[in-house]
Amino acid sequence: MPDAARLVAALSLALLAFIVSGQIIPLMPEGMDFGYFTWINMGIGIVCGWVIMGKRAGRGITAAINNGITGMVALVFWGLFVQGTYEMIRLSMRHRYDGPFEAVAAIFEIGIKYGTIIMVPHVILTLLIGGILAGFATEYAWRTWR
Repeated sequence: MPDAARLVAALSLALLAFIVSGQIIPLMPEGMDFGYFTWINMGIGIVCGWVIMGKRAGRGITAAINNGITGMVALVFWGLFVQGTYEMIRLSMRHRYDGPFEAVAAIFEIGIKYGTIIMVPHVILTLLIGGILAGFATEYAWRTWR
């Protein structure tokens, strides 16, 4: 059921994905083509905010903080998974894998590699603060416009 809390959660995580994507791009190897990187991450933020955070609104301030952190962790997980899958497909078109199981395993290897690259203090701090603020905004929207 669409409501204001879901909309605010979706927009909040999309904004967080936009900001963090801008912080991640300089951390990646030089010459990497990012294409729709930011747009895809924002789309993941919209889905995670709508599905995960929006339905958990209205449970209080402590739950709002937990809700924001949960949404942020889901955003990071799915972002790493989707970007790892994209990179695996790109490499598989160059015949870098011997079989399908090696290619599927590469998704997780690439995701872990990307995860270690983004584990820098300013990105982690942005994710934590942004997640908490998204949780507060979602809770506020639920209380104001139910």
